[in-house]
Amino acid sequence: MKRCTNCVLPETFPGISFNELGVCNFCQNYKGHEHLQEDRQKYRQKFENLINQYQNQSYYDCLMAYSGGKDSTFTLTILKQRYGLSILALTFDNGFISPFAQKNIRNVVDTLGIDLMLIKPRFDLLKKIFIESSRNELYSPKTLERASTICTSCMGLVKFISLKTALEKNIPFITYGWSPGQAPISGSIFKNNPTMVRQMQQAIKTPLDKIVGDAINNYFLEDTAFKNGTSFPYNVSPLAFLEYNEEKIFNTIKKLGWDKPEDTDANSTNCLLNSYGNVIHKKRYHFHPYAFEMGKLVREGYLKRAEALSKLEVEENIETVQYVKKKLLG
Repeated sequence: MKRCTNCVLPETFPGISFNELGVCNFCQNYKGHEHLQEDRQKYRQKFENLINQYQNQSYYDCLMAYSGGKDSTFTLTILKQRYGLSILALTFDNGFISPFAQKNIRNVVDTLGIDLMLIKPRFDLLKKIFIESSRNELYSPKTLERASTICTSCMGLVKFISLKTALEKNIPFITYGWSPGQAPISGSIFKNNPTMVRQMQQAIKTPLDKIVGDAINNYFLEDTAFKNGTSFPYNVSPLAFLEYNEEKIFNTIKKLGWDKPEDTDANSTNCLLNSYGNVIHKKRYHFHPYAFEMGKLVREGYLKRAEALSKLEVEENIETVQYVKKKLLG
């Protein structure tokens, strides 16, 4: 398979093209490290200005969508230790959290002194959603460039449960542990607004409603949330504009009692379902759902090309894939 000679995007990636040197159009359009550093400084300052404006106005300064993976753990650490924020960590249990990750979550929140809210939806409902997500495209074709359909369904629930909780508790920030490869710096800080939220909710909720019916309503905003005067929180992805170095991340979070799971795939440190989603996505679309993230990390200098290739080329653990498949399909 032909890949970009600069990053790792394959010829099967939607919308890709190559110049005579084999460099993809995404790399050709990259503005360079100097421009990136300027943007990172600008958004870091914006975040710190917002902290000065909103900190201590509610019991919690921010809600952290906490998966227990390395990136969300490192983000949680920065928010607590560097910025001194009062945090509510919210963990979404999709039925496939690695036992290692479950232990990591408990260790980290206890070490950092952070409140944890665990949301575990009915598994019969999640099971129907994940099965349908494995068989059909539920969302716009654009979403397939960034994640498997299974992951998009799962993260859709995470985002709206987090937003619903933040609104109920008057929390001004929702933070995510997206890597710089997942979160574009231009979208790393934005204030949710009713029009945008309605559109996003409709795009996720409508397909899920067709699968499980009204039971899905519990996890999304009600019409009353859009009444005049409702103040929506900011979404923030701090790793898009702060430092990002995997070696430093692992060294930092290990001190909190975090150990790397032995049962997840090369691109996840918390979720077993991810392996199954990867296998299906690669078979159906002929590119890895993490290809875009890995390519961007290489392009922007966060990861060496060889390291990114290794993450994309390592096959998922067959035992993990079979475990997930059996739990979903029997």
